[in-house]
Amino acid sequence: MKKNSFQDYLPFIFLAIVAIIGIFIPAVPNFSDVSKYNTADIAWILVASSLVFLMTPGLSFFYGGMVNRKNVISTMMQSFIATGLISIVWVVVGFSLAFGKSYHGIIGDPSSYFMFRNVGSGAPWSLAPTIPLLLFALFQMKFAIITPALVVGAVAERIRFTSYVLFMVLFSILVYAPIAHWTWHPDGILFKLGVLDFAGGTVVHISAGCAALAGALVLKRRKDHIEKKELQPANIPFVLLGTGLLWFGWFGFNAGSALGANALAATAFATTNTATAAAGLSWVFFDVIRGRKPSALGFCIGAVVGLVAITPAAGYVAIPQSIFIGFIAAIISNMAVHWKSKTSLDDTLDVFPCHGLGGMVGMLLTGIFATKAINEGGNNGWLYGNFDLFKNQVLGLLLVVGYSFIMSVAIFKLINLIHPLRVSEDEEALGLDVTQHNEHYHPAMMSVTDNGTLKEEELVHS
Repeated sequence: MKKNSFQDYLPFIFLAIVAIIGIFIPAVPNFSDVSKYNTADIAWILVASSLVFLMTPGLSFFYGGMVNRKNVISTMMQSFIATGLISIVWVVVGFSLAFGKSYHGIIGDPSSYFMFRNVGSGAPWSLAPTIPLLLFALFQMKFAIITPALVVGAVAERIRFTSYVLFMVLFSILVYAPIAHWTWHPDGILFKLGVLDFAGGTVVHISAGCAALAGALVLKRRKDHIEKKELQPANIPFVLLGTGLLWFGWFGFNAGSALGANALAATAFATTNTATAAAGLSWVFFDVIRGRKPSALGFCIGAVVGLVAITPAAGYVAIPQSIFIGFIAAIISNMAVHWKSKTSLDDTLDVFPCHGLGGMVGMLLTGIFATKAINEGGNNGWLYGNFDLFKNQVLGLLLVVGYSFIMSVAIFKLINLIHPLRVSEDEEALGLDVTQHNEHYHPAMMSVTDNGTLKEEELVHS
């Protein structure tokens, strides 16, 4: 057993300090005036919050199934630990930074809801008047959880677990919270500009996609990538399971963003499913015309791209247009993945081509297809004679891309000064499951015996 350094004690010390501070935060009465809330809306957002939470373990299966066998557990753990880590960050200061009293439309006052003080008894959020503020804060927490977990896919198989934990905390505070404030706070700079993002095209997917690109560039290439070794996915059934959980949870992600049990939620539910179906098919059929076989992996990746692309548009566009959004987003991401494979960029699981570009496509197409016929609180897009919305979407996209990428590069470089980002060459060769967690993944495989029958055997790492 290695001797602990002071750095090893820091995470525990910080958590202990937070826990002790919590003792002295005074309790406040919950929901003093229940008559102003709608119980149907409360029920739906409780369910939607649970669905969005399910997306993070779904993402863990999705990513874990695509890496090689010696990094399955580490990749899943790096995603899944966000459920614990960001939950605490959000309660302590994240919600305040994203939705607290605005400082010039840039960031929230960190003391507004510090340690969730006054969240239980506070007035409802202005854009969600029929549900308690606490429920709104919990719903938004699930978005904050999955966003840094998305970045894992770009830096998988070579990043230290402790370094990535620190990245998640800094990203949540310095990147996610400000962009959420700009976009979803009524006083935010992008909100006032008129940028439309129904459920997180900029806040979640573009920010995570650009952070993923930054991480891939800072960490540089894996040895296997330099040597151009073709590594097979560890477990495609995991990818299918993860896709199913993501698709299911995404109904809460998008339809829940209507913030009520209403017709808009039903529309967002329908556009989400339609765009996802179109994107999964588009990816597979596009592969076929390029001479490839239709694959389960291709359909899963395409479906996720469709989920990403429809996210900013889900509550602003009609169902027929959602087919086109899914269709074209899958083609663009497919081509980007193919182009990336010919470069030296080592984005392990294509997070930037799928989430980054998928989010950008969705934001731009929202500026084209949005219509007040679907959502009176939105705006008409370029297709309906309003070019200004498309222009605003472009401006918002550029601001988020630039900020997320530059800030994420700075965060990764800062962490590397404090604690090495990359594992050693020997640790990378052995695999992060063993070197970071002392755990082993032993998948059962089927082989053919001499008499033609199937036999189950276990793969064990040497």
